[in-house]
Amino acid sequence: MRENRKNDEIREVKITNKYLLHPDGSVLIEMGNTKVICTAMVEDKVPHFLKGTGSGWVTAEYSMLPGSTETRKFRDSTKGKVDGRGTEIQRLIGRSLRSVIDMKKLNEKTIWIDCDVIQADGGTRTASITGAYIAMIEAMKKMKEKGQIDEIPVNGYVAAISVGKVDDEIYLDLEYSEDSKAIVDMNVVMTEEGKLIEIQGTGEESPFSLEELNIMIKYSKIGIEYLIEKQKEIIER
Repeated sequence: MRENRKNDEIREVKITNKYLLHPDGSVLIEMGNTKVICTAMVEDKVPHFLKGTGSGWVTAEYSMLPGSTETRKFRDSTKGKVDGRGTEIQRLIGRSLRSVIDMKKLNEKTIWIDCDVIQADGGTRTASITGAYIAMIEAMKKMKEKGQIDEIPVNGYVAAISVGKVDDEIYLDLEYSEDSKAIVDMNVVMTEEGKLIEIQGTGEESPFSLEELNIMIKYSKIGIEYLIEKQKEIIER
């Protein structure tokens, strides 16, 4: 059993908007001891497959800085190869954000999202999605102010959270000490309306039941609803 949180309770969340000077949007999101800097920068072009279509694009990159973990994490440039886990996560971030955007209204502009983990204690990919959404909206606000777009081309909020089974208990928002021994590990991305964008769930040691899956989705919805309220506090300020 957890000592400091209920099974369906997330960690303390702190979001600092406009965290950096230069990006069009920037956020420091802290979920417990996990800290991620999310930035959004607008580029006046699109990938080749979108040229001439009038459609824009949103894409993401993700990395964990060397000092984000207990033992130094080597940079991709040092290893001489791309981290497969990082590639999978940045694709998840991009997919999650694009799912709520009308790309035709971006007018052949690309929004680059960068999520850099400066301290890792579980849930880095889900915190990245939640923070990146805010950074992206802030960048879109600037685009509108400059006359680059006519309106903010999103149709809803999106956030993400981790959930899993540790021993015989299901927990929301796993910190590393829980995640490292979880027998079921899951990440859930969801809209404000409770519609699912992505579920990444794995039985690490044994299968899990449909009943347990339903509990994990229920817990995730609780956490995501709370995170979206935190997003709204900043975006609608």
